[in-house]
Order: sequence, then structure tokens, then C-alpha cells
Amino acid sequence: MLNVLVCVSGGGTNLQALIDAVKDGRIRNARITAVISNNRSAHALERAKQNDIDAVCLSPKDFGERAAFNRALLEMVDSYAPDLIVLAGFLVNIPPEMIRAYPNRIINIHPSLIPSFCGTGYYGLKVHEAALARGVKVTGATVHFVDEGTDTGPILLQKSVEVHADDTPESLQRRVMEEAEWILLPKAVDLIAAGKVEVVDGKAVIRQE
Repeated sequence: MLNVLVCVSGGGTNLQALIDAVKDGRIRNARITAVISNNRSAHALERAKQNDIDAVCLSPKDFGERAAFNRALLEMVDSYAPDLIVLAGFLVNIPPEMIRAYPNRIINIHPSLIPSFCGTGYYGLKVHEAALARGVKVTGATVHFVDEGTDTGPILLQKSVEVHADDTPESLQRRVMEEAEWILLPKAVDLIAAGKVEVVDGKAVIRQE
């Protein structure tokens, strides 16, 4: 059984997609053991509690220096002994020591087709604003492993979403979530739980069996 820890900063819609997928069997051989948020008002914490999942808030604002927060975060993560860490809208830079402690065991969901509209400064609505400003006809979402860069780790899964002529950043964000993120993230966790994913020479490989 794969122990999954989810880190999230906001409403937790991707967390809910994972919870639902575990319940209905789309994610097999895995359980969500804890949710960590940097935001006390994050609805994701309430979603966790409603589903009997440990919910913890750990904010950089509660620490005098970032290094102290980084140590506390790693200690908190270690206490749950996760097999997989899922970043589901976690607006905190993951400390390098945590990435080194969990190599190829941290995945992130990003609301674009990487390498488009990713990297420093591209998060939340900013991603969709940039896509619309550029005039792209297709966008989507990407699940990737986390390395010490920003959105630079090996890509595991991607799914495209059509951009409509009358889209706003908000409407596009919603459709990318519904048509891509909520599908890709549970699929990625299920593949990892089934032992079908490995990283070889910096690339994520899915074994077809």
C-alpha cells in the first residue's frame, strides 16, 4: 500500500479528485495519509478532516527564518514516512534538502503543457492569463516529477485542453481542471502505486504491462 502525502495551499480541488479516485477504485493500492498546507484558511484542510485524513498547517510566516521552516517541513513530512508526495497547488518552494531526501518521489500538477507557461512566476490564474495573452489554441496540464528547478523535472503525463475564443482566465482555469488536472493526477498516482513508473536517464518511463 502506497502512503501518499498531499501538500496544498488552497481549495484542494485536486486533493478532492484524489480522495474520490481512492474511494471509487481508480487509484488502487494507495491511501492518502496526510495533508499539509501552508495556509490555515485553506479549504483543503477541511476536505482532509471530512475524510479522516490528518490535516496539518505549517506556514513559513510562523518561523523567523526560511531555513527553520524548511527544517520543520522536512521533519513533518518525514514523520508520515510517505512513499509519494503530491504537490497539488502548493505555493511553497520545496527545499532542496527535501527533494534530495525524496528523489523521484515527489510529483507536481501544473496547469499548462510544459514547457509552455511554466517556471518562476507561473502559477494559478497567471498561467491561464499568459496562455490567453499569447493566443494559443491548445493548453492543458502536466504531471511531472519535482527536481531542484521550477517545473523542470521529468514529465510523467500530459493532457491537452482546447482554448475557446470567448475564454476568460477563470473559465479556462476551470476547464483545465475538469478536463485535465482531475484526470491526470489520479492516473499518475495509480500508475506509481502499481509500480509502472520509473525515471531513467532523466525521463519518466511508463511500463506497459
